[in-house]
Amino acid sequence: MIPSVGHMLAETHLHPDTATRPANADSTSAPDPASSTAIGSAPAQADSAIDPRQHTAPYAEALRSLAAEDWQRLHVPAHQGSRSHAPGLAEVVGEAGMSIDFPMLFSGVDQENWRMINHDRVTPIMAAQQLAAEAWGASRTWFITNGASGGNHIATTVVRGLGREFVLQRSVHSSVIDGVTHAELRPHFIHGRVDPGLGSSHGVTPAQVEYALTEHPESAAVYLVSPSYFGAVSDIAAIAEVAHAHDVPLIVDEAWGSHFGLHPQLPVNAVRLGADLVISSTHKGAGSLAQSAMIHLGHGTQARRIETLVDRVVKSYQSTSSSAILLSSLDEARRHLVTHPEAIDQALATAEEIRTRVKNDTRFRDATPDILGGHDAIGNDPFKVVIDTRGAGITGAEAQYQLIRDHRIYCELATPSALLLLIGATSPVDVDRFWTALQELPRSEAEPERPIVLPGSCEKHLEISDAYFATPQTVPFAEAVGQVSADALAAYPPGVPNVLPGEVLSAEVVDFLRATAAAPSGYVRGAQDSRMDTFSVVAEKPAAG
Repeated sequence: MIPSVGHMLAETHLHPDTATRPANADSTSAPDPASSTAIGSAPAQADSAIDPRQHTAPYAEALRSLAAEDWQRLHVPAHQGSRSHAPGLAEVVGEAGMSIDFPMLFSGVDQENWRMINHDRVTPIMAAQQLAAEAWGASRTWFITNGASGGNHIATTVVRGLGREFVLQRSVHSSVIDGVTHAELRPHFIHGRVDPGLGSSHGVTPAQVEYALTEHPESAAVYLVSPSYFGAVSDIAAIAEVAHAHDVPLIVDEAWGSHFGLHPQLPVNAVRLGADLVISSTHKGAGSLAQSAMIHLGHGTQARRIETLVDRVVKSYQSTSSSAILLSSLDEARRHLVTHPEAIDQALATAEEIRTRVKNDTRFRDATPDILGGHDAIGNDPFKVVIDTRGAGITGAEAQYQLIRDHRIYCELATPSALLLLIGATSPVDVDRFWTALQELPRSEAEPERPIVLPGSCEKHLEISDAYFATPQTVPFAEAVGQVSADALAAYPPGVPNVLPGEVLSAEVVDFLRATAAAPSGYVRGAQDSRMDTFSVVAEKPAAG
């Protein structure tokens, strides 16, 4: 008989398959998502004693225990845990990091009998994933080491297992479009709210989802983003009801909300609100190492329907050499978030202090009302502080550049009209240092020209995958206008594609992407030419219409 996950949480062993759980694990044991409301409601543990098991990090502890043994390492990775073998690497990750960098198969060794495989054991990686599922209110959680981008590739492949057509928010991350391309999906786009002044894209409404599913009844799923990069939170509970009424699952890219649901002053996370599959970029807001992420499975009929498919797809995408360092960072980030609510309190207090100072300032403006100003937004992420620089005598892009150059302060994003600050959920800010630097920014006598902040969508000419796999040709930017893009091109961050493969490049988009590339911190993801002097287009031009 396989022991229960709860009984085995204190074990210190690993298993090479991070996607496996015991056959008798109860997929409905996590908190009922219906018990939470959309905003300002905390998980049950926040209002009562924290589950003692959440104070453990079974995967990370198992690695440290394994590393404490006196090993002669004759296996991969080739540094074999020794500073002398790779001194530069030790300076990067530290000797402790090198010591726990075990290969997945060996990391599953049973530290009681030293057998590498025991099919009846609940391993620490399984226990760690179960603790994460309980913390975020999921029925099941997978740890992944290729980021939320990899999570989106997994989720789009899951959609392919359900059908080819689906409803997709247009302002998704470019990794979703990559997944659409690879799986040869046929998205029916719904367009989220756009604030062209700030240069921000936000969410969609339940009514938009209802309309899209009614117009496209063959759609196999709904795929949305919440929160937006600027922190707008969509009505996931209502949208989930719409999706389920049409008998399709709701998939939510919650990359920017990995900390949601873990504190009374934070929005409730999507899986507690009825989403069936959630991609969580844990490193973004919750504090694990970069490139580590989680996938959460929801509750109910649609989640149970896709569980086996999700598990199969995760296994097909996850590396067989998954980084123990990245996986253990997920375990430790979960432990810290759940067991140290006071750390979240402190970070929230500093975020609110910055926001208050901006509100009371005569030069800069708090843009929170803009984030909440649409029908799509029912709340916002308090850890995203958006500072409007219009009327401040400096563009957001120039402010970011000077903060980096003169003050060694790096903000998450700048548009011509705004600075976006991201504050980690357990990372309080030195408010005085930031505020002093902000006030020292020079102010031009005349209000600077602010180029187009966010261009409109381009017209579709071909299906995404048809254009991507067509024969491309490279043309100068001046000749690209009016031709069909072969690539998804996205100003980064946030990485939302401004043009998709198969769409006709507009002069507005070409100018915007070239302006992005010319900015001090400008980067266009997907570009063949970093300066954007040339574009990759489909060899056959669209017929004149």
